[in-house]
Amino acid sequence: MRSDPLANAAVPVPEEPSAPGGLPRHVAIIMDGNGRWANRRGLPRTLGHRKGIEAVRRVVRHAGERRIEVLTLFAFSRENWNRPKAEVNELMSLLRRFIRSDLEDLIANNVQIQVIGGRDDIDKDIVGLIEEAEARTRLNDGLRLVLAFNYGGRDELARAARKLAFAVAAGQIAPEAVNEDTLAAYLDTAALPDPDLVIRTSGEQRISNFLLWQSAYAEYAFPATLWPDFGAAHLDEALADYATRQRRFGAVPVTIAKP
Repeated sequence: MRSDPLANAAVPVPEEPSAPGGLPRHVAIIMDGNGRWANRRGLPRTLGHRKGIEAVRRVVRHAGERRIEVLTLFAFSRENWNRPKAEVNELMSLLRRFIRSDLEDLIANNVQIQVIGGRDDIDKDIVGLIEEAEARTRLNDGLRLVLAFNYGGRDELARAARKLAFAVAAGQIAPEAVNEDTLAAYLDTAALPDPDLVIRTSGEQRISNFLLWQSAYAEYAFPATLWPDFGAAHLDEALADYATRQRRFGAVPVTIAKP
């Protein structure tokens, strides 16, 4: 009989409502506003992206201090290839620079790095840097820093469905055994908990093809702060607001009567 060897690999959605309070395990951030930050100052957009790297360092450091388990940053979307070539080249250079200059500090601070997204259409030297960073931090057990690079939620789902279809065709999984957990096990984030809190900076209120499957029950925050200005205080504000929310996951909260 064929079985589903991956059915239990995904993190299940909680079945019970959660009480307000506490920290999210997984915070995901759409880092928006670099270009507007530069434009408002009469600067090239590339300088906005460089200032954005400073915000990345601040937020990564503070997330580690707050004992966040996973921090996912939307670094480069598949749609970003449509930007001017000079800007795309700058974004690629910034990733190279970030890994080369910050990797030792991340290792020293016990940060584990994971990069999600397609790798077939990015430069081989960048793939090499990504693989080096992942390999050298694999055993770290502090903050898990996930960079969504060349990433799109729909593309991720299509790639996962394609892998699952091959597994079914090969007889590894019975078609009737395919369920939500089976598909989730083929996603880039299969080993990660789903995001509890998704933050998009700059005030825009859309998710832009980011973690479409994983954020089904996430809480959202849309601070007006542009990403280069985002720091520890802004993250703390979002965490404090998250702590006031009751996550129902489709259920109805039960009020326990006092005796």
